[in-house]
Amino acid sequence: MNILITGGTGFIGSQLCLMLLRDGHYLTIITRSPKHHSNEQAKNQQFISWEADLVSAMNKADAVINLAGENIFGQRWTDEVKKRIYDSRIENTNQLVEAIKQAEEQPEVMVSASAAGYYGGRGADVLDEQEPSGEGFLAKVCEDWENAARPVEETGVRLAIPRIGIVLEKGGGALQKMLPPFKFFVGGPIGRGTQFVPWIHRHDLCRGLLFAIENKDFSGVYNLNAPHPVTMETLAEAIGDTLNRPSAFRVPEFVLNTVMGEAAQPILESLRLEPAHLKSAGFEFRFPYIHEALSDIL
Repeated sequence: MNILITGGTGFIGSQLCLMLLRDGHYLTIITRSPKHHSNEQAKNQQFISWEADLVSAMNKADAVINLAGENIFGQRWTDEVKKRIYDSRIENTNQLVEAIKQAEEQPEVMVSASAAGYYGGRGADVLDEQEPSGEGFLAKVCEDWENAARPVEETGVRLAIPRIGIVLEKGGGALQKMLPPFKFFVGGPIGRGTQFVPWIHRHDLCRGLLFAIENKDFSGVYNLNAPHPVTMETLAEAIGDTLNRPSAFRVPEFVLNTVMGEAAQPILESLRLEPAHLKSAGFEFRFPYIHEALSDIL
């Protein structure tokens, strides 16, 4: 297949692209700095800018995977940062949808990312895809992000929207922030510890994105997280067990709020997601439990 990807150089997208290339697909990766990847250009992979002729690219695409978006972790959410987080998702999605509408040959499917933050903090409630959106900045971003993608269905393009959980893998994401204290024997849970974390191994995440492309009857929103979410306390204990380190040094919630402000929201809010749509469609997770996922990663 010819697959057009945004966000293909990021923490998720880079692994996804490797898997797609191994499977023999042809990739067109939209990035803000294609010159930085000039040495990676090949007959089965090219990098283009957002200013390129996206309509022509769409004419050649069998599928579109939209993962682009400003990183929400690692920085305080000033008004400027929040604008970048919002605009990088909604404006990029609008641009893709408009290119699809103008193309003479539309892709068969578009997989356009959303996030678990769609639901807002909901305590211990089990959340499947039928639940309404929650409150807060991230919930609003996710709701508008999803709505920006929906007009492609008017062209007959099949649309799948994964609400992505907390991605676990070395070299990025939540683990990059949590691991260093454990290595110095001062690791532990963040915040109350009772909040549910909708985690997913990065390998299963990429498989879940490919599942939406390969299964022609699969569409709509779907929770993309492991079927056994755990509390922050359990996650920290599992990291400690895997590294043979204690998990006794809690980071109090007020400390995180003081340091990060509103940006602490994704870590402190409780989201107990159920991947009901994926399970009913027959998707099988390779890493459904946290201990086996961490054993593979660490």
